[in-house]
Amino acid sequence: MEQARTSQPHAQAPAVVAGAADIALQQYLTFSLGSKMFAVAILNVKEILEFGTITNIPMMPNFIRGVINLRGAVVPVIDLSCRFGGEPTTVGRRSCIVIIEMHDADQKQDVGIMVDAVSEVLEIAGSEIEPPPAFGAKIRTDFIDGMGKVGGKFVIILNVARVLSTEEMAMLTQMANGEAAATADATA
Repeated sequence: MEQARTSQPHAQAPAVVAGAADIALQQYLTFSLGSKMFAVAILNVKEILEFGTITNIPMMPNFIRGVINLRGAVVPVIDLSCRFGGEPTTVGRRSCIVIIEMHDADQKQDVGIMVDAVSEVLEIAGSEIEPPPAFGAKIRTDFIDGMGKVGGKFVIILNVARVLSTEEMAMLTQMANGEAAATADATA
């Protein structure tokens, strides 16, 4: 009888292991932009800085706020509110710059994102993350990895590779520079 008890848990172990991937907890750094709560995978976060001096760069789109000096390295700072089509972030006492480490092929690139306030690090089970909502072709949801359910509310989990895509930002910068040149030519 004792032998049956010890062999039974071993028989169920594969089912528990298979289900563990579905409920595995992942950690996310949550932050606010306006009244919305967002999250990024904690593995992408290098550090969180108090908001300080940003050097503006001429001829950049409005979502590129400028650059900061991070221990001798030049790090671009993105205003996420502008990146998402909103108004520029108003700097407040809780404003922060979250340094995200991006991996592109064999290179690492640090990018800062301006946020209104950093909230906390949350563990969210995979089973508590819904896929991005389908709004139709006119609204972009490629920035969203999922919608995490936390305390009866949704947290928008961002896909940092898409939000901070260097190729897309370079294309937008070229477009903005082209529009500025066309406006200058039209007024001359």
